[in-house]
Amino acid sequence: MDGSGEQPSAQPPHPADHRIRDGDFVVLKREDVFKAVQVQRRKKVTFEKQWFYLDNAIGHSYGTTFEVTGGGCLQPKKKKEEPTSETKEAGTDNRNIIDDGKSQKLTQDDIKALKDKGIKGEEIVQQLIENSTTFRDKTEFAQDKYIKKKKKKYEAIVSILKPSTRILSIMYYAREPGKINHMRYDTLAQMLTLGNIRAGNKMIVMETCSGLVLGAVMERMGGFGSIIQLYPGDGPVRAATACFGFPKSFLSGLYEFPLSKVDSLLNGTFSAEILSSEAKDSACVSGSNGVVEDKQAPEQDAEDPMAEAPESSSSGEHETVEVVAQDPEYKEPKERGSRKDHIQEKQRRQEEQRKRQLEAAALLSERNADGLIVASRFHPTPLLLALLEFVAPSRPFVVYCQYKEPLLECYTKLRERGGVINLRLSETWLRNYQVLPDRSHPKLLMSGGGGYLLSGFTVVLDTLRADTGLRCSTSTLESLKTEEPVAKKQKCTESDS
Repeated sequence: MDGSGEQPSAQPPHPADHRIRDGDFVVLKREDVFKAVQVQRRKKVTFEKQWFYLDNAIGHSYGTTFEVTGGGCLQPKKKKEEPTSETKEAGTDNRNIIDDGKSQKLTQDDIKALKDKGIKGEEIVQQLIENSTTFRDKTEFAQDKYIKKKKKKYEAIVSILKPSTRILSIMYYAREPGKINHMRYDTLAQMLTLGNIRAGNKMIVMETCSGLVLGAVMERMGGFGSIIQLYPGDGPVRAATACFGFPKSFLSGLYEFPLSKVDSLLNGTFSAEILSSEAKDSACVSGSNGVVEDKQAPEQDAEDPMAEAPESSSSGEHETVEVVAQDPEYKEPKERGSRKDHIQEKQRRQEEQRKRQLEAAALLSERNADGLIVASRFHPTPLLLALLEFVAPSRPFVVYCQYKEPLLECYTKLRERGGVINLRLSETWLRNYQVLPDRSHPKLLMSGGGGYLLSGFTVVLDTLRADTGLRCSTSTLESLKTEEPVAKKQKCTESDS
């Protein structure tokens, strides 16, 4: 009853979600190329060798197609009927067409002059068709191919889409597959299905795919339930998760926990480590302010110049040094104030992170997770064997790896360990098809591989009963071995008498 009561309250904001707003994350599309950006006023966006502003896109619906006009402005493109469809003249074959470069009457200077006049790309394409001496002799299919090629070159058309798991996975796989461990979008779909991702679950996610798998799980759960993300290093990488543009309500159920402290959590020493680290931090803070400032100043200098270093020049650096040397008393109070604010902000974030880690540790200590998703660049065997301790019985788990051999080793280790059933090592095969009238066929180019998946279900592993059974079996075998020779000797003596 509680779940049915929460759903209506979460639905009213949805009607406004189909409109593009300032600050939203969107995906730009042109042909088969995608790019994720954030909508900001007066911010220049470069996409497919063209730059433009997204100011005019604010307020329009997602999926709208825009045309880039002069000055980088976007104008919604109106749907027009094809003028060439009614009076289309086509040849029977292309055998008499010679590609000598003389069939087009317009030169590059003429096309450039048309662009300078502000003529749209659609009109330029139409003039190219009219000034082509061989266009009417081409077949209908060749004409469509010619028009499509010229439109791609001269028409500046951009579609703005709402981010989704499918769009972002296709974008990452096409542009930067190494950042997602070469995980193909159909493999990600299989992971979500085999992992039984649904609203209200309590999921454990361990991934090094720039947050793509985490974002896919969050989108499938819809903000209901809890997700514990295990991360290596200092903090989680969520570049792809930010591209989804989730509301703040989705982040309330997201917890993070360092992978380096999983062993201590299994051993029961995690709380002691947190208390000791808090004591050390409080001791450092309660110490002299100069020591704290000296420790925090390099971190501030290392973080801020990442965004400001390209803008500053060497001459600007010399000027700042001269100003500090001339009037140090004027600069020091501002620097001290900014450093103190930075230190307080950093301490507040560290305190919040500690609280979230304690909450995540409490959730993991219950050992009743509804599923486990592993997709990392590390070897899956030690990760899976350790993280399965936090999963409840009769729950699914899915492990992704770019290569088959690590999953084979993981498969054998799980069979030796026990506590799992329905183990399955699979690879998906994907091939795209072109679907057009009289031209439907598989595409010539296809993906060579999208990774491998190891899936299964957890069951209760009664180690005590297994140990006693082994002891009983070994003791009975030893007793049989010792008694058997004695019985044979007795039989021999009776026969002799």
